[in-house]
Amino acid sequence: METVGTSSTDDEPSRHQVSLDIETLAKSVKAELEISYAFSDTCCIYKVPEQLREVNEKAYTPRLVSIGPIHHAKEKLKAMEDHKRMYLKEFLARSEVSVEGFIEFIKENETRLRNCYAETIEFNSEYFIKMILMDAAFVIMFLLKCKNKDFSGSRDSIFYPPHKSVDVRVDICLLENQLPFFILEELCGLSTILGNSPKPTLIELTHGFFSKEWGSWAVGEYWGKIDFSEVKHLVDFLTIYQQPPQQQQNEELEVLTAPSVKELHQAGVKFVLSSSKNLLDIKFDRNKGRLEIPRLQLDDSTEIIIRNMQAFEQCHGLYGYVGDYIFLMGLFVSASKDVEMLVENRIIENWLPSNEEVVQLFYNLNKQNSVRGRFFLFKGLIKDLNAFCEKPWNKWKANLKQNYFNTPWAAISVSGAVILLILTVLQSVCSILQVLSF
Repeated sequence: METVGTSSTDDEPSRHQVSLDIETLAKSVKAELEISYAFSDTCCIYKVPEQLREVNEKAYTPRLVSIGPIHHAKEKLKAMEDHKRMYLKEFLARSEVSVEGFIEFIKENETRLRNCYAETIEFNSEYFIKMILMDAAFVIMFLLKCKNKDFSGSRDSIFYPPHKSVDVRVDICLLENQLPFFILEELCGLSTILGNSPKPTLIELTHGFFSKEWGSWAVGEYWGKIDFSEVKHLVDFLTIYQQPPQQQQNEELEVLTAPSVKELHQAGVKFVLSSSKNLLDIKFDRNKGRLEIPRLQLDDSTEIIIRNMQAFEQCHGLYGYVGDYIFLMGLFVSASKDVEMLVENRIIENWLPSNEEVVQLFYNLNKQNSVRGRFFLFKGLIKDLNAFCEKPWNKWKANLKQNYFNTPWAAISVSGAVILLILTVLQSVCSILQVLSF
């Protein structure tokens, strides 16, 4: 009896301590839940998935300037902080709103801004607001200076020796280096930086930048028909340009493959440069055997731009037509001869060292590429191309034209041989009939 009573008394502090630990831990968990923004519906700026980054890390990493929190304060990017201060000073000097007014506005939108990032931002409120103001002013002023050289002072090393603008224009198009577009628009709206009546919009300024700096990606003829009202950031701006003219029906493809350019040529397909600037506006006329493809300019920056649009698609998960384009072009250009034919037809403007580099480019882009067969944008095109190539008559006509009628002299020679053959047959028939008549 005595032993039992002693044991019960000794256990009381232990049970009380467990109760206190649970309560403290519960408070800690609730506090962490209150500051978590990672799964907000407005999330649109992401860290690039590791499987994509491993293929080409440099394509997602800023070379010169950090925009936003993901690469902020990295050692190799700190040199541009002085440029940001200079651009902020210019921005404020051309604005009627005080720095206090801008800070107050950003503070009011702090939660909305943080919710745009997939990763929880550890910066405190003061540091975060200052960073947003500096980076937003830098992006706005850079876009303005690209449009109007009058904004660029002779001491600005971005636009004057050593000319850093090429690196900056690439850096502001990286997925991890984005600010939400709404904050750029709102700050421009508060200021008079874009001028007075008629005052251009930031969307118009951004379109002007892309048209000048990335002409092959900016869809000029569709500009007035594109809806940018919900644009999320500059990478999304580029992706919206490439929205397909029409969506495909939801149906499965039996085989998600297509002939290469060389195989299509051997089957009689004619390659024609499309008048459209929309890269995805690829059309095939089954009756005429004409495959129309918009021009693609390939240079040192092309892979970076495509990869960041591809990464945004995979992270945001709303569409996948950039990935579909990558997949289709990978099927078309499986060898340097394929690239050579597209270059000859002015469909590919190749500024890379060789045609083999183009083949390797699309091979690498297709690593970790995401394609959904049911929603594949070009499934109708692939069906028509495969059906055209499977017809023996098309291949026979193509072979005859490419091997026997490819030059005027070859055509004359073949025609002469055919006529001689016909005359020989007629002569033989006449001789036989003459013999039979006797």
